[in-house]
Amino acid sequence: MTVITPSKPKVMVDSTDRLRQPFKIPFASRANGSEKRACARMRNYDESSVNITKEDIEDEGVDGYGALVKRKKVGALNPRQVLKAQDQTEAAFRKAFKVPFIKKPIDTGITPPPPLGTRRRPILPPRALHDPTNEFAIVLYDPTVDVIPLDKSEEELNAEADQSKQDEESKKELTPPKRSAHRSLAEILGICKNPEETFNKFPDVPVVIDPKLAKILRPHQVAGVKFLYRCSAGLVDSKAKGCIMADEMGLGKTLQCIALMWTLLKQSPRGKRTIEKCIIVCPSSLVRNWANEIIKWLGEGVLTPLAVDGKNVKSSDLGQALSQWSVATGRNIVRPVLIISYETLRRNVDRLAGTEVGLMLADEGHRLKNGDSLTFTALNALRCERRVILSGTPIQNDLSEYFSLLNFANPGYLGTRNDFRKNFENPILRGRDADATDKEREKGDAKLTEMSQLVSKFIIRRTNDILSKYLPVKYEHVVFVGLSPMQHSLYNHFITSPEIRKLLKGVGSQPLKAIGMLKKLCNHPDLLNLPDDIEGCEDLIPEDYQSSCGNSGGRNREIQTWYSGKFLVLTRFLHKIRTETDDKIVLISNYTQTLDLIEKQCRYNKYGCLRLDGTMNINKRQKLVDKFNDPESPEFIFLLSSKAGGCGINLIGANRLVLIDPDWNPAADQQALARVWRDGQKKDCFIYRFISKGTIEEKIFQRQSMKLQLSSCVVDEKEDVERLFSADLLRKLFEFQPDVLCDTHDTYSCKRCTEKGQHIKAPAMLYGDATTWNHLNNSALAKTEDILLRNEAEFDDVSFAFQYISH
Repeated sequence: MTVITPSKPKVMVDSTDRLRQPFKIPFASRANGSEKRACARMRNYDESSVNITKEDIEDEGVDGYGALVKRKKVGALNPRQVLKAQDQTEAAFRKAFKVPFIKKPIDTGITPPPPLGTRRRPILPPRALHDPTNEFAIVLYDPTVDVIPLDKSEEELNAEADQSKQDEESKKELTPPKRSAHRSLAEILGICKNPEETFNKFPDVPVVIDPKLAKILRPHQVAGVKFLYRCSAGLVDSKAKGCIMADEMGLGKTLQCIALMWTLLKQSPRGKRTIEKCIIVCPSSLVRNWANEIIKWLGEGVLTPLAVDGKNVKSSDLGQALSQWSVATGRNIVRPVLIISYETLRRNVDRLAGTEVGLMLADEGHRLKNGDSLTFTALNALRCERRVILSGTPIQNDLSEYFSLLNFANPGYLGTRNDFRKNFENPILRGRDADATDKEREKGDAKLTEMSQLVSKFIIRRTNDILSKYLPVKYEHVVFVGLSPMQHSLYNHFITSPEIRKLLKGVGSQPLKAIGMLKKLCNHPDLLNLPDDIEGCEDLIPEDYQSSCGNSGGRNREIQTWYSGKFLVLTRFLHKIRTETDDKIVLISNYTQTLDLIEKQCRYNKYGCLRLDGTMNINKRQKLVDKFNDPESPEFIFLLSSKAGGCGINLIGANRLVLIDPDWNPAADQQALARVWRDGQKKDCFIYRFISKGTIEEKIFQRQSMKLQLSSCVVDEKEDVERLFSADLLRKLFEFQPDVLCDTHDTYSCKRCTEKGQHIKAPAMLYGDATTWNHLNNSALAKTEDILLRNEAEFDDVSFAFQYISH
């Protein structure tokens, strides 16, 4: 019988004693109280403990060559060996833990603290893109000198903020500051929670013109770029960032605006770019010219514009291209400059709605003279704060058009249109009239001075006198040509007809038709459909007269130039140029019918000529201009329509220009006359304006003089412009004075001329004011510098001429 002995009770140990004992890892121990499985003693088959006999070597331990082979371990898969491997694993876990890193040499340097969270972008101070300390650097913005002006409201807010800061500082001085017991983690690690505030603490940096542009800008162009930047950057007025570049034609307005655009796209006082996008709006014939100018001055591939000229962008893809340009932002902006015509922009303005445009350049900006037009409304709807208008003729007809341009550049700066008309326009025009009283003149002059002070900050105006330093001499002539006998009789018959008499009494309803017929008759009778257009003129038409409008004789039939005074002079001009000089000439007219007659005459005489008018495709216009400007081209005559190509086209291949007929708008004539005397011209230039003496053309020329005087007072700020023509004189359009040499000269009351001619030369010539020019009668033409006019002294067609010499 088995006797079971009771187990001893566990000894009670105090907790403090247990804590004093060394810590042991609580692994299961087989040695303490664990039962072992009873098993027979196994023999160790390790080769170190096995006795190898000679028989074993012969049977198993020797290979075929007699070499001793190492015996394999016997009993490796015995359960006892597996249990032994477990014991070794347990022993390894009982050892002290060591981090299993590769031992590296100890770095004595101080390592930065580990970053917490995502890494923040470093805050770099702004830097100038170009070196402002360079010898040839042109600085547009100097932070040590230039200060952006603040509005009154901003000044008041800043004053209140300064006062509140002073109050807080005074309170802090009275109460001792509480010392914080702990610093924040951001302060310990040097982390900036508001990077914008830290960036704004850095000072502004200078804005410098790109050196590749700075080395080609002339002094007056540098002044122009500085003016444009100061206005667009808000240095003149922080609320008005628009301006008008009113330089006369040929002074390089395009280059100045490219310099401004390139600077704003790349620089700002904070080291970033000022704008992201720019729109250049211009006539359709100048779209490709703007793209070429950008490549010419900035270099190939530097800036790729999106030129909507019908060639690079097809009409079917135009909508998608404009939409992509509109929605692009940041790095997605591949073409930051959009070059588009006024008509195309007006039709597609909805696709650009909502996009923020940094800068808008309106070339030939006098297209915006009507504030109620669709073009003005479309451009004014764009989100653009910086608007620059380029126009050599900001005042064309009246001050209302001038207000429209100013209101587009800086909306609301001069109030509403009615306010401007009441405060400025009416008093100024009343004071400029020849019949004005002394009180009205004083009031008009005061209002003119007041308006000039407001406007002069946003308009820059330089005349062609600056070009005299860089260009050859320009001789400009207003040539008064007499009518042929046929023209004389038809003109006199028409203005004495019953229709004109009714018209003068206010009964007729078509005055513009009568004016247009008279203007065409002054050019050539072929422009009229005789005798249908003028009733009762059958007896006045010569028997040998044949209208070129008919089909008789074919397209190469000779034009009867002897029936027009202008064509007689022009024929002698072309023959003289062809036979005695290597010059080229540009012929400009307001009527394509006149160009048709000249083209037929050139074809009959086998003169090489090129023609550009409204019927020509836009893509081919620039190629035609380049072909004519080539010195090797055989064509020496360029026929140009003033409406299609009178603006912006450079025809420096020619050094002579004839304006066949005047326009009511003096700006149209000024634009046309400036096609030749421009940058790149190498020869002396001779410019002629044909005016039929004693006719409606001379009245139009007088009307132009009055408008130019208004422009001189407002834009050029000239004070000595004489008041010559009253409003009553300008209503006498249908008077005919064929016997006078020059009716315009008679109205001048010139003190330098007598019946025999001019006896005192002009001391100082002012462009646009013919009273200061040389006044030449027919005999005085023989002493001029021009071989063409010297030749006209032998004929009686030219009765008088005004001469302007640039320098």
